[in-house]
Amino acid sequence: MAKKTQTENFNITVTTLSGLEDVLAEELRALDMEFIKVGNRAVTCSGNQRQLYEANLWCRTAIRVLKPIYQFKARDEKNLYEQVQTINWSDILDVNMTFAIDAVVSHSTFEHSLYVSQLTKDAIVDQFRSKTGERPSVDRIRPDIRLNLHMHENMVTLSLDSSGDSLHRRGYRLQTNVAPLNEVLAAGIIGLSGWDRKSTFIDPMCGSGTFLIEAAMMAQNIAPGLYRRDPYGFEKWKDYNEALLKMIWTTAEAKAKDAPQAQILGFDLDADYVAAALANIEEAGLEQVIKVEEANFFQTTAPSEQGVVVMNPPYNERILSDDINLLYKNIGDTLKNNYQGFDAFVLTGNLEAAKNVGLRTSRRIPLYNGSIECRLLKYELYRGSRKGGQEQTTEAEGEI
Repeated sequence: MAKKTQTENFNITVTTLSGLEDVLAEELRALDMEFIKVGNRAVTCSGNQRQLYEANLWCRTAIRVLKPIYQFKARDEKNLYEQVQTINWSDILDVNMTFAIDAVVSHSTFEHSLYVSQLTKDAIVDQFRSKTGERPSVDRIRPDIRLNLHMHENMVTLSLDSSGDSLHRRGYRLQTNVAPLNEVLAAGIIGLSGWDRKSTFIDPMCGSGTFLIEAAMMAQNIAPGLYRRDPYGFEKWKDYNEALLKMIWTTAEAKAKDAPQAQILGFDLDADYVAAALANIEEAGLEQVIKVEEANFFQTTAPSEQGVVVMNPPYNERILSDDINLLYKNIGDTLKNNYQGFDAFVLTGNLEAAKNVGLRTSRRIPLYNGSIECRLLKYELYRGSRKGGQEQTTEAEGEI
């Protein structure tokens, strides 16, 4: 039976952050998934049990890997309750197990996701109570089985969440005094940059080192799941195959490269940030791969002929507007004068301040850093002067 489960294909939905869908689709192609279709903050595909496990271990831009189990149209509350009860829930969880339901509702006659998840929970526990006289408990923090309910225009998809804890929580990050970038967003930005994983990679305002660590994991071919401390959601499923996961895990460990594959370098002005970055890098076992210096980016020069610069400079309201405009002007001047031959990528949520960079963007990619709408701005820093001085054209001439 287990053999059949391993090779049988089923539908899979993998969620991600807005703007990273195409990067995720490429990761799923690398795992030989079939029927890959890009959606809004999600990519659907078809794969088997091995590929489901591999997606959790290897996908750098995945947040959750879901296995849809039932789709139906819910006309009203009564109908939703009845439809959920048509599933034999004892095939999925035992009465002594805990579960939780994450519900997302949009453009439906049901207004509140909390109400929908409550109705679904009632249908499940009532079925157990009528059959056994007992009921499973709800645990929203660490459930044995996590269910995902997605309702759009009253069409409901119920899925099993194979990931459990969100995949962005890699496990290498220690408690720090820094508000760090989401790991999935960092990995997605590096993916969008087109970095070849061999040329020089620099984060000149590195904070706690998330860009650096994600880049090093890519260069060294380290699966992000290898850092994970918590079990995956699928480890509590009835068809869980421990030997299969062990094989995938061992294979991933064997694929990781020890010798540094690229020059990966970080700068930061703040000694506390540098200390936090070094602690996280050590926790990730990448101290031989990444170099971090306490330095002012504006006084640095490129250590090689070409490469990629990726940065997430300040853009929040705590910085005075005069300072932030000067900051972005200095970023532009430093890139133009000291990093010729590089491609630079600046993530910013302050589009007005970004106009002070004074360089022409070749790409503007909409992204979100948490709830803040941002742009990932690409600057191609050509060597020498270009005809018409194009590299000095100011961003103020056009909309970012």
